[in-house]
Amino acid sequence: MAQTVRDTETSLLLDLLAEAFERKSWHGTNLRGAFRGMTAAEAAWRPEEGRPNAWELALHTAYWKYAVRRKLTGEKRGSFALEGSNWFRRPEGEPGEDAWKADLSLLTAEHRALVAAVAERLPALTGAARAKALHLVRGVAAHDLYHCGQVQLLKRLRPKG
Repeated sequence: MAQTVRDTETSLLLDLLAEAFERKSWHGTNLRGAFRGMTAAEAAWRPEEGRPNAWELALHTAYWKYAVRRKLTGEKRGSFALEGSNWFRRPEGEPGEDAWKADLSLLTAEHRALVAAVAERLPALTGAARAKALHLVRGVAAHDLYHCGQVQLLKRLRPKG
């Protein structure tokens, strides 16, 4: 019976991660969809100095997917693909399409790695370690949706033309 509950919880969390990031769901656009079709120049636009742009939100969400995965797997700190943590100033210089696509690919790769870690590690966890993992995974899905809303708002605020 307990194994069934763990399997159900794992499946539910994997569904939650998928709907927040890339799978169709009732709430509308997911995080990956919010970036679909966005150019580097559009992603680099910021409403004012000191405010994040869509590009930075993409990397911020990638970083926290990495951070949660690292907590689930015990991987050492400092193994994220970019130097630094949490917020990454982008673009550095002129916004280039190749750099934007590479950073979107990093986001997708971090999502896939997180999903794999959840599928592999979560079923075996018990007690306090399991409760903490469930909390982290729910949180990263909510984090995707929160920042998806910010990206959607930035797209509406950005001047056209």
